[in-house]
Amino acid sequence: MTKPATQVLKAKKLRVTPARTEVLDLFIQAPSALSHGDLEKKLGPHFDRVTLYRTLASFVESGLIHKVPDETGAQRFAYCNHEHHEHEGEHTHTHVHFNCTDCRRTLCLDDIHIPAVHLPKGFIQNDSVYLVKGTCDTCSKKGK
Repeated sequence: MTKPATQVLKAKKLRVTPARTEVLDLFIQAPSALSHGDLEKKLGPHFDRVTLYRTLASFVESGLIHKVPDETGAQRFAYCNHEHHEHEGEHTHTHVHFNCTDCRRTLCLDDIHIPAVHLPKGFIQNDSVYLVKGTCDTCSKKGK
């Protein structure tokens, strides 16, 4: 069971504010990655755009969310549910991202990991992104 936003923020030693709680609640409840525009629509006109940018930046920096590319190369953000990760220490995002070409959702497939890439001497890997495009399970069931 997912912890409430306030508990997650405290665990990450982030200040608990109404804005952060509201944004984190959206991520916790989201079935797929969210774009900045998705968040603006859900939060409504009362939510300050600069506050949203700063909140997203602090969430990425703290490892609460990670960036996910969509089919256009634009950034989306997905919640890092640490309860689904068994390892200790630094949280990595070496899993497959799936973009449904029908419904346009971008999903994290946490159980499918990207294999280690052995780079030539002198190369240093900072991140790896693996995006698979196709039809998600929900959309494929509709077609039957």
